[in-house]
Amino acid sequence: MNLYHSFHTVFEPELLEELEQKASYSTIPAGTKLISMGQMIRQVPIVLSGSIKISRLDEEGKELLLYYLNPMESCAMTFTCCMEQFPSDIEAVTEEETHILFLPLQVMDQWMMKYPSWKTFVMRTIRERFHELMKTVDQIAFQQLDERLVHYLKEKAKITGSPLLNLSHEHIATEMATTRVVISRLLKKLENQKKLLLYRNQIRLLGDM
Repeated sequence: MNLYHSFHTVFEPELLEELEQKASYSTIPAGTKLISMGQMIRQVPIVLSGSIKISRLDEEGKELLLYYLNPMESCAMTFTCCMEQFPSDIEAVTEEETHILFLPLQVMDQWMMKYPSWKTFVMRTIRERFHELMKTVDQIAFQQLDERLVHYLKEKAKITGSPLLNLSHEHIATEMATTRVVISRLLKKLENQKKLLLYRNQIRLLGDM
């Protein structure tokens, strides 16, 4: 696999050579669980195309969406779990068919010392994921649920590249840690405001959204 096209502006040539030698590449179907909470992580994923949902589950199994990984992004949680050899605090599931580069645990510390571009990539990933977590905390703490729902739908449309979302009310409720009845009521309110159209297990966002 030639990684030059994807990473030549990110990593130095020597690191690209090591990536070619030591990384593995997989195409993962949509809906595949890559990482479970409590699992020991042996590889770090970098998304080449597609997207991965990162979330947490509480003791009752309720899901809280944290953020998404998009192309050319990796997960800060996996970096820290790999380097410190701690069990995973998150769950990772592919949102669509996703092409992923997997890096072995053994190279993490070596590359941090050896390649400035890798250290920069890791620190930028941690910073960006931290900012996304802060946005999630702000939404939960300070925003009304209807505002959180609008943000959630816009993010989904951004990730899929389409205003037509294949989502059930139950699925949205699970990801937003609320109930289907509440989500259905809020979606109907948004439809009455001409911000979206509701179909069976589909939602079309309109221009006023």
